[in-house]
Amino acid sequence: MNPLRFIIGMFFIASTYVQCSKDSDVHILAQCLCGSFSSEEQFRRDTNFYDVRLKMIRIWPQRADAIWLYVEQAYADALHKPYRQRIYGLRRLTDSTLESKVYEMPDPLRFAGAWKDVTVLNPLSPDSLSERPGCSIILKKTGPAHFIGTTPGKECLSVRKGAAYATAEVEITSDYFKSWDRGFDADGKQVWGSEKGGYIFKKLESYPLE
Repeated sequence: MNPLRFIIGMFFIASTYVQCSKDSDVHILAQCLCGSFSSEEQFRRDTNFYDVRLKMIRIWPQRADAIWLYVEQAYADALHKPYRQRIYGLRRLTDSTLESKVYEMPDPLRFAGAWKDVTVLNPLSPDSLSERPGCSIILKKTGPAHFIGTTPGKECLSVRKGAAYATAEVEITSDYFKSWDRGFDADGKQVWGSEKGGYIFKKLESYPLE
C-alpha cells in the first residue's frame, strides 16, 4: 500500500469522525433523539391520534461517517409488531444545517425489538440499507437543545394511498419529539397523515450515546 495514500486516508477518517461523531450539534441532536417516547398523553386528550410508542437507540458507534440510530414505532397495543422501522444517519450538512438521512431495512420485522439488544442488528451495515431519496430531514438548531426540520419540497416520493409525495416536519427537544408526516397527491391534496397537526412523543427515558 502507498504510505502517503494510507496517511491521507487515515486523516480523512479522523476528520470525518470529528465532523460527524464529535460535532457538538450532531451530538446534542442524537442525545435528544435517543430514548423511549410515548404519544399516550396526546392520545388521551384527542382520540384523533393513536397511542404510539417510539424507540430510538444508537447503533454502530465505531463508525465515523455519521451517528447512526435504529428507530422503531409501534402501537401501544401491538408493541411486538412495529409498523415502522428505520435507520437514521445524523451528520452535518452545512455550517448552519444538519441532516437526518432515512434508510429502510431488508426484512425489518426480523429486527423487531432490536432497541433492547442492538447486537441483533450486527448482520446489517449501511451498504445493506436502502436510502429513501429526497426523504432526508434538513434540520436547524434553534436553541441549546432545540431543533426544527423538514423534508425538502416535494422530493420524498410516496405511493401510499394514492400519494405522489410525502412531507415530514419535526421539532426535537430534550423532552419531546414532534413529528408530522403527510402524503399528498399530484394536485397537492392531502391523502394520508394527521390533518390536525403532528404527533407529540414525550420522552419517558433517555438512552446513552456511548
